[in-house]
Amino acid sequence: MPLSTALSLCDRRPGMGPDELIGHLVPPPQFATASLESYVPDPEHPSQQEAVDAVREFVDGASAAKGGLFRRKPATPPTRPGIYLDGGFGVGKTHLLASLWHRTRGRKYFGTFIEYTAIVGALGYREAVQHFRGAQLIAIDEFELDDPGDTMVMSRLLGELVASGSRIAATSNTPPHALGEGRFAAQDFLREIHALADRFLTVRIDGVDYRKRDIEGTAVTVDDADLARTIEGVAGSVTLDAFDDVLRHLATVHPSRYVGLIEGLSAVAVTGVRTLDNQTDALRLVALVDRLYDAQVRIIATGVPLDRVFGDEMLAGGYRKKYLRAVSRMIALTSMS
Repeated sequence: MPLSTALSLCDRRPGMGPDELIGHLVPPPQFATASLESYVPDPEHPSQQEAVDAVREFVDGASAAKGGLFRRKPATPPTRPGIYLDGGFGVGKTHLLASLWHRTRGRKYFGTFIEYTAIVGALGYREAVQHFRGAQLIAIDEFELDDPGDTMVMSRLLGELVASGSRIAATSNTPPHALGEGRFAAQDFLREIHALADRFLTVRIDGVDYRKRDIEGTAVTVDDADLARTIEGVAGSVTLDAFDDVLRHLATVHPSRYVGLIEGLSAVAVTGVRTLDNQTDALRLVALVDRLYDAQVRIIATGVPLDRVFGDEMLAGGYRKKYLRAVSRMIALTSMS
């Protein structure tokens, strides 16, 4: 794509309504055909095969428990209405969650934690409950509690949905009883956090980040002199903006609409990347990177390598796991060709 025809991310102002937000509650394109059979457990980490077995039992056991003409023997229904896949970065949690979603029959939804909270904000709590009530499955990727409001809303929402017969499946980098640690006064919300945790069967998944198995552990940068050539080598639409301009624009778009911000793009190019000193900017960047990764949109960057965009102080704080997940994804996205 010629540099002269590059678009600007900052010119995009997606105005997604509630119906459109809900319409996006399906697995990302890269997991459109994910299945338990296509998940390849690492024999060095037996917990991966155990997780596959647990997910299969969670789905198939529930189906058998409902009975049917050809059911040979009674099945023991699961004791908890939810399953929680806890593990590090790149061990296949989202693949397993998408596999569970594909394997479930009936009305079902798949979205990130931030997408669900945004829909509650867009629809209002009661209307959101009415929409999701009775769904066979609510799949929540990247479950995390960043503030007291999220804690109260999600505890109440999941309680009502479980009472309506819905089952919950979630992934996270943090065990459920430790949600919120280091981010707000979590000890003041232990009852709500424990109520959330007690709804789940927790399955721990160990392993090595698959994104780092075949690529170098550093985000790729390009020189200013090579930027035009790199952009011209991309087939499809590319945006080109200064890093600080992107940060300012992200502040004007709700994170739930970042999926619309990048729709139809093959790559985003940013110049002048620097180490961040503002945590709000950092968290918005994380939300954008998550959407770029879901859509497999390549990142082209000049300046500081994106794996060094979060300073030591940030990486030592309560959002450490969130930032490290973003680093892992930025390494993968800058390595695309």
